[in-house]
Amino acid sequence: MQYIEAKSILSRLKGPDTWFGITYNMNLYRGCQHGCIYCDTRSDCYKIGDISQISVKQNALELLKKELYAKRKNKATIGTGSMNDPYMPVEKELQFVRKALQLIATEKFPVHILTKSSLVERDSDILQEIAKIYVAASFTITSATDILSSQIEPLAPKTSERFKAMELLAHKGIYTGVTLMPILPFINDTKENIQTIIHRAKDSGASYILPMFGVTLRKGSREYFYSALDKNFPGVKAEYQKHFGDQYACYSSHYRELSDVFFDFCGKLGIATQMQFYQPLPDGQLSLF
Repeated sequence: MQYIEAKSILSRLKGPDTWFGITYNMNLYRGCQHGCIYCDTRSDCYKIGDISQISVKQNALELLKKELYAKRKNKATIGTGSMNDPYMPVEKELQFVRKALQLIATEKFPVHILTKSSLVERDSDILQEIAKIYVAASFTITSATDILSSQIEPLAPKTSERFKAMELLAHKGIYTGVTLMPILPFINDTKENIQTIIHRAKDSGASYILPMFGVTLRKGSREYFYSALDKNFPGVKAEYQKHFGDQYACYSSHYRELSDVFFDFCGKLGIATQMQFYQPLPDGQLSLF
């Protein structure tokens, strides 16, 4: 682990985010400790190198305080979890995310968190405070079983732990749901996997599930992914090379079937397939908070 200086901590998205409704990205660390075999952050275009080597942005909280103040008249949703998991093991010790959330709560900004970690439970008290404005916690869940999740996300908390964390947050009134992505062709793209995840999400209090029935691969991430396939899923790499070549988006050949099953099952269980985004108060309307 090393410490680095950041130039800014809130980066504005170039266009509207139709997935999570965020306007700003916040990454307090560089790199990720969860070791997911499909991680896009390994792509050469990001120029990060070995993502398992964590860099801590030591001036992140100081920058965040200044940037929140500068943006206080144009509040919009801050997202964290795009380039790494904010609740990876290093966060348990350093508590940068917790301290950042405290600053965000003070300035009353809306927040979206994307994670695979049960460590988010620790910050439920602050999330409840931010929820007076808007907060959403999305858990990435790709596999219905702990066995499979430990193969494709080897250092992340297992699926069962994520569902338990989701249930705890939902019980505390925090808006939470599932990002059902990526679905890896030839690995977890089965009807049974999709249905089981939806059922468990419902039982755990999920309000929404957002799917992607495929995976994205680029130079850098593709090579690592293929080496992991050779190790854990013999013969599957050849299927990827045959069906996708150097394609960026690699969708399951069962896409239509899985999509039909997904939307039908979510409809029957009353689970939304889109998120509710933060809506600022109209001009002249007073906030209670």
